[in-house]
Amino acid sequence: MNIAVIGTGYVGLVTGVCLSEIGNDVTCIDIDEEKVETLRSGKSPIYEEGLEELLQTNIQRERLHFTSNYEEGLAAKEVIFLAVGTPQGADGSADLTFLNTVCSDIVKYLHNDVVLVTKSTVPIGTNEHIKANIERIAVTNLSVRVVSNPEFLRQGSAVYDTFNGDRIVLGSEDDEAMEIMEEIYRPYNIPIVKTDLRSAEMIKYASNTFLATKISFINEIANLCEHVGANVDDVANGIGMDSRIGGRFLKAGIGYGGSCFPKDTNAIITLGNRVDYPMFILESVQYVNEKQTDLLVDKIIKRFSGSIENKTIAILGLAFKANTDDMRGAPSIQVAHRIIDAGAKINAYDPVAVENAKSVLPKEVNYERTIEGALNQANCAVILTDWKEIKEYPISLFRQHLSYPMVFDGRNCFSLEKFNGSDIEYHSVGRPAINRQN
Repeated sequence: MNIAVIGTGYVGLVTGVCLSEIGNDVTCIDIDEEKVETLRSGKSPIYEEGLEELLQTNIQRERLHFTSNYEEGLAAKEVIFLAVGTPQGADGSADLTFLNTVCSDIVKYLHNDVVLVTKSTVPIGTNEHIKANIERIAVTNLSVRVVSNPEFLRQGSAVYDTFNGDRIVLGSEDDEAMEIMEEIYRPYNIPIVKTDLRSAEMIKYASNTFLATKISFINEIANLCEHVGANVDDVANGIGMDSRIGGRFLKAGIGYGGSCFPKDTNAIITLGNRVDYPMFILESVQYVNEKQTDLLVDKIIKRFSGSIENKTIAILGLAFKANTDDMRGAPSIQVAHRIIDAGAKINAYDPVAVENAKSVLPKEVNYERTIEGALNQANCAVILTDWKEIKEYPISLFRQHLSYPMVFDGRNCFSLEKFNGSDIEYHSVGRPAINRQN
């Protein structure tokens, strides 16, 4: 099919590239002309495993195109995907400014009936609002069949998730639009959930906030484990084997970050308040997550007898999760600010996120090109992102490069057994400290 994708962020770019990979003719539209030129050259502006290779392949096949011109990009398109940002507004709800602007801009170029597919995460009722507005201001009589098609991509594995997802959610009141979307997605061979517009919109919010709930739950249990001498790894394994619970998203750490979980949790709490139904569980989820990074910094300060002034802290990992350069909502932001405010110095390392980190971390942070460079003569190491190269780092090198061999692991990258018998002091989340010195 002839498809347009508006927006080339994480969702839009991955969607467009993967749709071209399964044989569609796809034009991605973005108003950022510099980004469009970068994409035309076969370079991805975001770090996402496998994305750039597919981008280049389908440009060469001449079925993936990029433009900043709506008239060119929308010409003869049968299906239009909306994948623009819906950032958090001042009141906690999703800000639809970009989405409304796009709908107003494209309507003058729509000359045939189209299926309009919303990939962006939007408040309940947004798709109905989009349909009514476009049909109201259209210069010609045309039919706009609206479909809610929320995405469930994990940053760092978005391409894999596109081809191997658990389900595809489609919401619409139009049977023909549903049939068109089913035909588009047939090559993925992924189960399709068909429902109405509002239920599809709610599925996205409910999914993300439930996962956020599991993370905050296990972190709350981890904090209790530290107080009573239990091991959260064993606890998580024991409860996760229960098929009613499941083991995914039960890994204790410094909390969730990114652009989705915090934003979507805020949005659904705000929605609940608007309809006079407070979301007490999600308010607690949010509270637990916000305090989790502070608990790690408090642990570090306590270990240094109440002050880290003039200490040098090595931070390993800055992105909010591994395999991405995204710094939105990264726990490293809060950790770095608190450490700097407490009078310490920071040597930081991340394999791909440094350039993005420079715009959000304190200007005093010193960035190193290697793990060894960050560790060199630092008073301790703090792990904030579970990159593979960090998880596989030989622990003997902590002893070799740190001025004192002490590691605070905010992602529980290592087993306790690995540090038993070493002379490296190891602190993690929800587990007993190893080689704790008085």
